Amino acid sequence: MFIIESYFLAVVFCFVTMLCWGSWANAQKLAAKNWRFELFYWDYAIGTVLFTFLLGITLGSTGSFGRSFFDDLQQASIGFIGSAFIGGIIFNAANILLVAAIAIAGMSVAFPVGIGLALVIGVVVNYIDAPVGNATVLFSGVACVTAAILINAYAYRASARSETKMSNKGLLLAVISGSLMGLFYKYVANSLVTDFAQPEALRLTPYSALFIFSLGLLSSNFIFNTLMMRFPLTGDRVAGTDYFTGKTRSHAAGIVGGMIWALGMSFSILASEKAGPAISYGLGQGATVVAALWGIFIWKEFKGASSSVNRLLYAMLGFYVLGLILIIKAR
Repeated sequence: MFIIESYFLAVVFCFVTMLCWGSWANAQKLAAKNWRFELFYWDYAIGTVLFTFLLGITLGSTGSFGRSFFDDLQQASIGFIGSAFIGGIIFNAANILLVAAIAIAGMSVAFPVGIGLALVIGVVVNYIDAPVGNATVLFSGVACVTAAILINAYAYRASARSETKMSNKGLLLAVISGSLMGLFYKYVANSLVTDFAQPEALRLTPYSALFIFSLGLLSSNFIFNTLMMRFPLTGDRVAGTDYFTGKTRSHAAGIVGGMIWALGMSFSILASEKAGPAISYGLGQGATVVAALWGIFIWKEFKGASSSVNRLLYAMLGFYVLGLILIIKAR
């Protein structure tokens, strides 16, 4: 299987992760305007499974390192398979709330608050599990990201043109999403072999772990998304039959969105051996900056905001960039 053999390449892969994780939500914006996020999310989940399976039978089954994709799945223990599967369930619960927050508050709010909080929690949790990197520098970067979260939340509340109740709902969903999002990566990392090139028995190599993770995501979607459709956070109830009335464009947007996210997740996991889980996850979650740029400058989610709010947004981006630089330097 293909593996990363240098820290420099690991950082490059983390940047690709950052771009993918910060851009996949554009697919939701590009779907038909009347296409509800709950319906979009079914295709998103399918896209993650398709991509991780294709990656497993290609890069995960070629080369001289490690085990092939199917051989690895056959030898893995139930405990480690369960860990990756649980990671998919936790992620799905967090991500579907993030998608709801995007639908209510926009990318430039949902990502900085939700994913920013996930970055803070995820770096702490993953560093405790695998303390790789300079703790002082790493957590200084986390502090900068925390400051960026608070600034963004304040800017959103100051400029919200919708009702205060709706404004609060968008922020609350982002906070709950981020709290869960910071926990999932640990379960996937714990299922992995410690040496990708010479994997020990029973544990999963990156490609099989990613596939099991995506199955956890899709399986739990039948519970989480069904509840979302029956008890919507915004708008009317959504019927299951509505999914089959969607245009090809809307279905394709969801599948592509899921594949883009899965590409980022795959690169993050592959980079985690050389960079360490805390740094790999933390740098990948720099996606927040990418998503905020999309939301602010492309989708104009803060259009008409006052000059003071615009200054806050630039300050938020500045703190995020500084935080990311410190996280990279921590190794």
